[in-house]
Amino acid sequence: MPLGNPCGIDEFEYTTEGLPDSIQICTIPVRDVSRSISFYRDVLHMEVLEEGDGCAYLVRGSCRIILKRSDITGIDTGLFFGTSNPYDTRRRLMDEGVVFVQPPTRGPFGTYTSIRDDDGNTISFIESCPDMKK
Repeated sequence: MPLGNPCGIDEFEYTTEGLPDSIQICTIPVRDVSRSISFYRDVLHMEVLEEGDGCAYLVRGSCRIILKRSDITGIDTGLFFGTSNPYDTRRRLMDEGVVFVQPPTRGPFGTYTSIRDDDGNTISFIESCPDMKK
């Protein structure tokens, strides 16, 4: 009997119950939380929900991130924010003086572009595609 079998029946078969279906929160390492907040708040227009104990919690739409104090920064976070148009994102963020490490490029999941935040972390923006084939 599977451990999570609610019925106690030996024939219980799992389908998709309990499997992940989305990424809810991403943690980004930063050297100085207070300083890093300004990039995410002022440039990416994220709202600061809370700050303290070496962390800051920010949100914009369905994007939720945690900025966490770390001695190791300047990584490729693997984070892809959804955006309506990566070309518009590039144009807007270039006007803000943001450093780009990847111009808009077509990939298997859509067109994306990548930047460096103030801690040297790579953050990407990919076109939101609600009708993406599975």
